[in-house]
Amino acid sequence: MTKISVQQLFIYPIKGLSVQKCDRVHLKIGYGIPGDRAFALMYRDVSVETLHCNVSWMNKQNFAMQNDWPGLAALDCSYDSATGTLTVKRKGIELLVADTNTSKGRDLISAFFTGYLAGIYPSQAARHPNRAPLQLVGEFGETRYPDREAVHISLVSQGTVDRLSELAGQAIDVRRFRPNIVVDGVPAWGEFDWVGQEMQLGSARILVTARINRCLNIDVNPETGERDIGLLSLLQKHFQHTQTGVLAQVISSGNVAIGDESYRRVVSNSV
Repeated sequence: MTKISVQQLFIYPIKGLSVQKCDRVHLKIGYGIPGDRAFALMYRDVSVETLHCNVSWMNKQNFAMQNDWPGLAALDCSYDSATGTLTVKRKGIELLVADTNTSKGRDLISAFFTGYLAGIYPSQAARHPNRAPLQLVGEFGETRYPDREAVHISLVSQGTVDRLSELAGQAIDVRRFRPNIVVDGVPAWGEFDWVGQEMQLGSARILVTARINRCLNIDVNPETGERDIGLLSLLQKHFQHTQTGVLAQVISSGNVAIGDESYRRVVSNSV
């Protein structure tokens, strides 16, 4: 067994928007982390059976994403799960406070982000470059909109981020990779060795299933929304791949807290 430790924990209440730091998260079997990617900003030109809040999982091209609209990263979005309130700021200035539990509040959120997209530009490779009206969908703790239909969480080792910082000649913010869990105690890219293995995280257990192939989103500064470091090309140049971090599925529910010591054991060489 190899011992590691949990260094940071994150959720992303609204898909494509700001990270939220956590001291503790609950891992739920067959689900992932309740509250993570619970909401999404869906394009209204998407054909779905209902436009009520509980829209089923869809491919990420149906939602406003930071990879397509890097300017979304310039917004500081915080969600209060106790009240259902979303607060949006930019450079410290409050732009929106709205209640996700009411129709009025959800309409305000939808209108705000529709207007915001009208003032920024999509990336050249945007999957959905049209400035279609947006609608907030989802319900905290009930729905979830991860990038892949198979519900997963994501992990990355601090050693990998540190190595990339050395190659880039400057500190790399781990938020560029939008992980749920950052672990310490393993070398750079040591997380790749976990594929096909079970890990004990706090009182939960997960099965690591695959490496994560990265996109241009890792080039975006999570504070400014600008593409300022060519991390994707740096990965390709030095390692002939564009992968960092791993995906995992929860196979036994439990809680994970910062500082928890974790273990892994071999289950299979393929998943």
